[in-house]
Amino acid sequence: MKKQIILLLSLVLLCKIGTAQISLDKLKKAVKGESALSTEEVAEGLKEALTKGASKGSDLVSKADGYFKNAEIKIPFPPEVQKVETKLRQMGMGAEVDKFVLALNRGAEDAAKEAKPIFVSAIKQMTIQDAWSILKGEDDAATQYLKRTTTSNLTEKFKPVIQASLEKTNATKYYKDLVTRYNKIPLVQKVNPNLDDYATEKAISGLFVMVAKEEKSIRDDPGSRTTELLKKVFSAQ
Repeated sequence: MKKQIILLLSLVLLCKIGTAQISLDKLKKAVKGESALSTEEVAEGLKEALTKGASKGSDLVSKADGYFKNAEIKIPFPPEVQKVETKLRQMGMGAEVDKFVLALNRGAEDAAKEAKPIFVSAIKQMTIQDAWSILKGEDDAATQYLKRTTTSNLTEKFKPVIQASLEKTNATKYYKDLVTRYNKIPLVQKVNPNLDDYATEKAISGLFVMVAKEEKSIRDDPGSRTTELLKKVFSAQ
């Protein structure tokens, strides 16, 4: 009888320990966010964060001086023809060069107004198989993923937009005039780089900089998580 009582007590104790261990495991998973989130929720949360970042980024850079007075994303004279700028400034044409750079950035700011729906459409169409690694990744992991998977398509759609904006701000005309003046200088090697390609690349690059900043803000600052899904997903980091 005594042995049976001891055996019964041992079984009860083991059950309690097992129950406690199960509860502890659940608690650990909850803290890590493993049981609270599904892959679908993570994917939707990341899409929401990127949409928010792209929208806010577009709004910021599409304002007057959004590119021109932001040292991080200001578009300079095309570096591959830097000698053109240098030579023209030496010839006293600095004001004309500055006018072109301003018009170039104004073109990017104008085009950025049309960037939001292009980016948002790309975000909605993307699939995120490695959602957890992005969530647990660097501060700009989602932005970098978006950049890798959408830049080609975005460039194709954004190029005609930037081209129209450069025409609208006279950047194309100023650039053509500058290059024509330069090519008339005796003994110089003639240049004629594609301004549309350059402006498109720089405008998209600048927009990604702003998207990355917003992503970092959402990751680091709970106050930037303006929806329940964002709060749930990014609190699990």
